[in-house]
Amino acid sequence: MIDVTLNNGVTMPRLGFGVFQVPAGDTERAVAEALRVGYRSVDTAAAYRNEAAVGRALVASGLPRQELFVTTKLWNADQGYDQALRAFDASMAELGLERLDLYLIHWPTPDRGFYVDTWRALGELHADGRVRAIGVSNFQPAHLRRVIDETGVVPAVNQVELHPRLQQAELRRFHDEHGIVTEAWSPLAQGGEPLRDPVITSIADKHGRTPAQVVLRWHLQLGNVVIPKSATPSRIAENFAVFDFELDTDDMDRIATMDTGTRLGPDPDTFNAA
Repeated sequence: MIDVTLNNGVTMPRLGFGVFQVPAGDTERAVAEALRVGYRSVDTAAAYRNEAAVGRALVASGLPRQELFVTTKLWNADQGYDQALRAFDASMAELGLERLDLYLIHWPTPDRGFYVDTWRALGELHADGRVRAIGVSNFQPAHLRRVIDETGVVPAVNQVELHPRLQQAELRRFHDEHGIVTEAWSPLAQGGEPLRDPVITSIADKHGRTPAQVVLRWHLQLGNVVIPKSATPSRIAENFAVFDFELDTDDMDRIATMDTGTRLGPDPDTFNAA
């Protein structure tokens, strides 16, 4: 497993296990299988409604807490200073944890105007030692500039939609300039068209790998943290088997041509659901 060092010195696995859209009834089994395979980072969110199942799987694994990296996210309806602190307590109760590794603001919801106060609350949680690192999700450069300018605290991570059809080069440059780690959600474009693209399938044939393994390897070589999700044991194992091969410069250049700027999820500048 390869780690990345965040801007506050905390280390985080570059490959984690996501549970977005995994039903609560399936989450415990899926996380247990991921931990058995070798994943040590699990990404959930209050909005996924499966934090408790994640917590049960962590306990059942018998793994030492210090070997695990757990991320959850604050939902939009809980933004605001006091609300964020209460929401954190609720998530921790669901997870059954005393200390969290990474806490993220799920969306900026810019029209609602609460994300700077929310960020200050996360800063208090970090200062109190209740969370080891704090970050954001789906923030654009303008949102990042505002929280940095108004609080002086740079997010450790920005988790964003990122896959071969949405490569986010400008945002990744901003992250690099400010010491923010890029984390990719929907890294396989939800298993859709990019995995069937001739560029990906030909590279997969060349290396004797699956298209999903090629795309995950591409993320890792770009420097992204990546959190594929699956409830299928064979795919959970397949997605983890990406550390024993490497894409060459030609492979990386060919994948770079696939960027069309196509989003599968909402636009962070206009998504304001509570």
